[in-house]
Amino acid sequence: QVQLVESGGGLVQTGGSLRLSCAGSGRTLSMYSMGWFRQAPGNEREFVAGISRNGGNKYYADSVKDRFTISRDNAKNTVYLEISSLKPADTAVYYCGASLRLATMLVVSTAAMYDYWGQGTQVTVSS
Repeated sequence: QVQLVESGGGLVQTGGSLRLSCAGSGRTLSMYSMGWFRQAPGNEREFVAGISRNGGNKYYADSVKDRFTISRDNAKNTVYLEISSLKPADTAVYYCGASLRLATMLVVSTAAMYDYWGQGTQVTVSS
């Protein structure tokens, strides 16, 4: 079992920045392709960014490309999401997920392929 705990969310103004963290416990996250998703009220959970097991591959949704940066520190068992130039449309609960994969360079962008999820952290962007 893997437990994931997100933190770092909050209320920011348009154009602001936040750094979200996802701390893992129970097992080493180095065995998992990791991803960040978000869900706004009334919407489905959508992919935001993903990173391969070794951090060598990263993939972003078009809506956040050039504004969001995903990274991981396997030694700290933690994944990060730096979010900048925030817009009100970025308001959502942000979730991190872990997908158990043998391939070290694979990035997973489909929610159904994730095995574990955190409880989420709220990001609210005011206009």
